[in-house]
Amino acid sequence: MLKNHLQVAFRSILKRKSYTIFNITGLAIGITCCLLIFQYVAYEKSYDRFHKNVNNIYRLRLDLHDQGKLTMQSATVFAGVAPLLKKDLPEVENYCRLIDTRISWQGNEPVQNNVVLVNEERNIKALENKGYYADQGFLDMFSLDILKGDKNVSLNAPGKIILSETLAKKYFGNDDIVGKQITIREGGNKYSYLITGVFKDYPTNSHLSFDYLISYSTFVNMIKHLGAPEGLNPETTLGWYDYYVYLQIHPGTDQKKLDADLVSFSNKYLNNEYSRAHNNRTDLYSMPLKDIHLYSHYNEEAGINGDGKSVSFLFLIAFLIIIIAWINYTNLATARSLERAKEVGIRKVLGAVRKNLMVQFLSESFLLNLAAVIIAVILTFCFTPAFNRLIGTTSVKGFYLPLPYLVGFLSLFVTGAFISGIYPAFVLSGFHPIAVLKGLFKNSTSGMFVRKGLIIGQFATSIILIAGTIVIYQQVNFMRNQSLGADISQTLILNGPGEKQDSSYTTSYQSFKNEILRINGIKNMAASSGVMGKEIYMTNSAFLVNSKNKSAVTVYTLYVDADFLSSYNLQFKAGRNFVANDPGDKQTVVVSEEALKLLGLNDPQKALNEILYNYDDSLKIIGVVSNYHQLGLNRPMLPVIFVPRPEINNFYSIKFQANSVRNVIASVEKIWNDYFPQNPFSYYFLDDSFNAQYKTDSAFGKVFGLFSFLAISIACFGLLSLSAYNVLQRTKEIGIRKVLGAPVRNIVYLLAKDFMLLVCIAFLIAVPVAWVVMNSWLHDYAYRISISWWIFLIAGIIALLIALVTISFQSIKAAFANPVKSLRTE
Repeated sequence: MLKNHLQVAFRSILKRKSYTIFNITGLAIGITCCLLIFQYVAYEKSYDRFHKNVNNIYRLRLDLHDQGKLTMQSATVFAGVAPLLKKDLPEVENYCRLIDTRISWQGNEPVQNNVVLVNEERNIKALENKGYYADQGFLDMFSLDILKGDKNVSLNAPGKIILSETLAKKYFGNDDIVGKQITIREGGNKYSYLITGVFKDYPTNSHLSFDYLISYSTFVNMIKHLGAPEGLNPETTLGWYDYYVYLQIHPGTDQKKLDADLVSFSNKYLNNEYSRAHNNRTDLYSMPLKDIHLYSHYNEEAGINGDGKSVSFLFLIAFLIIIIAWINYTNLATARSLERAKEVGIRKVLGAVRKNLMVQFLSESFLLNLAAVIIAVILTFCFTPAFNRLIGTTSVKGFYLPLPYLVGFLSLFVTGAFISGIYPAFVLSGFHPIAVLKGLFKNSTSGMFVRKGLIIGQFATSIILIAGTIVIYQQVNFMRNQSLGADISQTLILNGPGEKQDSSYTTSYQSFKNEILRINGIKNMAASSGVMGKEIYMTNSAFLVNSKNKSAVTVYTLYVDADFLSSYNLQFKAGRNFVANDPGDKQTVVVSEEALKLLGLNDPQKALNEILYNYDDSLKIIGVVSNYHQLGLNRPMLPVIFVPRPEINNFYSIKFQANSVRNVIASVEKIWNDYFPQNPFSYYFLDDSFNAQYKTDSAFGKVFGLFSFLAISIACFGLLSLSAYNVLQRTKEIGIRKVLGAPVRNIVYLLAKDFMLLVCIAFLIAVPVAWVVMNSWLHDYAYRISISWWIFLIAGIIALLIALVTISFQSIKAAFANPVKSLRTE
């Protein structure tokens, strides 16, 4: 019996080729969109889930409150809390600490230098900044596949390093390297490490990205050797928070209880009577390892994380698009009800019962959906690389869905195919044979209401997506074009040479700078510890010495030379810039308006000559500059202070003329190789780097726009089917009106007005929903646009025009038809 139903269904599908093409096309597009998004969402949610202990690993977060106000949340914390937590909290099973290998110590503070790996035997050297100092506990807690060496002792003593498979081949070819030495140059120092292991390249779907790990005890010894005070010992420090700390918790531990215990721990070790008296707090909280990629957006993140809200939006869009496609199938199937009414009547006269007819029509639905799925899988294979390029990821090379998502999709497909097929089957199998065969068949009013309701739903969804696309485009455009308060255009950034910052380097740098400034097309050059678009890792507690309220606040410190502020055209509200080679400027500082406000002053003039206490230094304020955006406009304004340091060499900023880029780079590289032959030449353009912060938002906008277009295209299939159905119902009416002299425009208006009304109703439903949804999306941006009324108007007009064009195709065709053909049976 089932075989018979499938054969008849197959013949029926082949008989109506145009109907079949319309249906399969709409369904295939909808299912392809759904599969592409499912695949992307599955990848984004897979981050760090390859670890065996993923459900029991948490990373600590640090919250700083100044004067009762939350001023900073950091993904890094104090290294000393790890062993204390293991001792005090029974739920803590193990811990590990990581710190970036670029971080070192010089003078009386931490510094960040570039790291150069060197194989002296093969004379291979390169900048390698993707590494960490790590506890042996990291290898115990995290799933790192060690290919060579003993995992249990790879990082258990000073001077040990393990390399990724790719890095090992880069420096040693196919040699067996366990037991060999590799050299690292950093901050003017040179270290030799014993290679104790090679690990399989770390998966890309992790919030951490590294090519090598050095034993944590190496860092402890290095910092002691470089003269750091005992209070900042990396084993015990509760004052230096550049460390990622991970805890492995006993299975079954409740995170809320863990966080409550962390707050109690913070009160015991991190908050003293002084901080409480000034309403300052430092608290620790936990973040599940599996949530870091999508939901952690704090200071000093290990890399650029994804956006959980955007991923959820795309997941919702996938459902909406496939639902629109199934609505289309329902409308197309019911639009054919007149065509198939006599078929149903004859079948019933010949003895067919309603149950058999429903099975027959459901079989057709199943075959059409199955054909659409097969085509969709092929299309997904073909379009996955292009989709990955569009969204800026290399998630998967071909079509792949993890088992839970595959099961979810198949469940959704079976449910959707059944529901979209059951209504047409129910309608078609319910025709009365006598009425149909006498030509008295007429569709029910309730059925028409259902179809119109489906059209309204489709277009309401489409209008929401169109409005959302406009809002996203406006927000990204706003962030890209808003004044930053600093001039980052035509700026070449060189990664510093990592030389020891002393008087010898200062003399060498001045000669290097003089030669750079002689190059035709270069306007200025400056040195600094950071540049726009890069996080400032140096944060300190500061207060004004003469202030009545000596409560310390957290400020961000940039070390700069005398040309930095003028090179970036930072505007002075009061005071002056630093003067090069002026001994009197050694203990001075320039502050931003935001820092001044945080310190309790609003008048820049009154701030001049005030003494700022900052990390054991008393600095005289000689200038106040306007606020500027150190990071993108999706982040709040930072309270920055600028401290003069002529020997700083983390970044060189070179201002150049637009028409001389190639010559400038070639000339700068030649001079670099003369002065710093041991250090690889590495550069980038500042505006490109800064705008890369908006890469995720920009990609999300493109994807949102693409699927909005596809959603409304699929909706137009449904509208086309319903307008065709309407014309078929009113064929004789149109013929009579033409015979009686009705002009074409009146007939077109008559056929189109009801559908235009449906789109207008959809618009009224969509506007408040779109406003709520997009306002929620914008909420996380520190600087954002206001949603204007005209955005919804444009979205409505676009939907209305597309609908009008779609309807006009059938309406004009009907209006120009010969009335004799429609009336000849009368």
